[in-house]
Amino acid sequence: MKKLMGTMVAALLLSGAVARAELVDRVAAVVNKDVIALSEVEKRAAPELARVNSAVREPQKRAEERARVLKSSLDTLIGEKLMEAQIQELGLATTDAELEAAMADVRKQNNITDDSQFERLLSGEGYTLAAYKDFLRKQMSRMKLVQMKVSPKVKVSEEDLKAAYTQYSKMESGDAEVHARHILVQVDPKATPEQVEAARKKALTLAEEARKPGVDFAELAKAKSEGPSAKEGGDLGFFRRGVMVPAFEKVAFALKEGEVSEPVRTQFGWHVLKVEERRAVDVPAFETVKAELEGRLRLQKTEKYVEQYVQELRQQASIDVKI
Repeated sequence: MKKLMGTMVAALLLSGAVARAELVDRVAAVVNKDVIALSEVEKRAAPELARVNSAVREPQKRAEERARVLKSSLDTLIGEKLMEAQIQELGLATTDAELEAAMADVRKQNNITDDSQFERLLSGEGYTLAAYKDFLRKQMSRMKLVQMKVSPKVKVSEEDLKAAYTQYSKMESGDAEVHARHILVQVDPKATPEQVEAARKKALTLAEEARKPGVDFAELAKAKSEGPSAKEGGDLGFFRRGVMVPAFEKVAFALKEGEVSEPVRTQFGWHVLKVEERRAVDVPAFETVKAELEGRLRLQKTEKYVEQYVQELRQQASIDVKI
C-alpha cells in the first residue's frame, strides 16, 4: 500500500510539474506583470501565418518565416500592453458612451440598419460583436494616448508638402489606373492549412474556367464569387496604385487588358482578377491634392513617432520574452 501511495504521490507531483511546464510553454512574454500568452500571439498572427503556410513550400524557409511573423506579432502586442498601461495610468480609457457613439458611427458609414446585418458584416471580417467592441475600445483609447503624447510633435511644413508633391508627380506621371473585376473564394482567418489549400484549388479551377473562350467573367463572378461585389459581377471600378492591398495591387497592375490572373491571396481569401481596361492618369494640380498629401505625411510622421514612443516605453519597462 505504501508503495502504491508513493507511486500515486509521485505521479501527482509529476503531473503538476508537466502542467506547470505546459503553462510556461504557453507564455510568450511577460511585460512588467502582464502575461502575453502564445495563443494570443498566434491569434494575432493567424492571417499572415496562413499566407506563409500556403505560399512557402520549403520547410526551412517556412519555419523561418513563421518565426519572423510570430516575433513581429509579439512585438506589436508588447507595444500595445505598454500603451494600455499608460492609458490606465493617465485615465484615458474609452467610456461606454464613447464606444456606443463610435459603434453607431460605424453602422452609419456602412449603411447598417439592424443588429443581425451588423453581426454578419463583422463575422465576414472574423469578429464577433463582443470581440469587435473590445477591439474598437482599445483602438480608441490608444488614439487618445497618441493624441496626447505624439500628435503635438507632428509638424508638416509647406516645404514637406512640395517635396511630397514632387515625389507624387514622378510616381503618377505616365502611370495608369485599372478597371478590374474579381472572384473571391473566402478563407476563414482560423482556417487550417488544408482548408487554405482547398480554397486555393477552388480559385484555381475558377481561374481556368474564366479563361475559357466565350466565358463572361462578370456572370461567373455573380454565380461563384463569395465577396460583397458578387452581385455587381465582381466589379471594382477604376483604381490607382495605393488603394488595394499590396498583393492584390501588384497583380492587378501587372495584368494586360482582358487577362485573368492566377489566384492571389489576401487576408480575405483567394482572388481571381481580370483587368477590363487600363487608362493613363493625369497628375492633378498641387492645390487639388495638397490636403491628401498633408494627411499622408501626418500619418507617416505619426507612425514614426509612435514607434519612437513605444521604444521609450520598452526601455523603461521590464520585458521577459520567452519565445
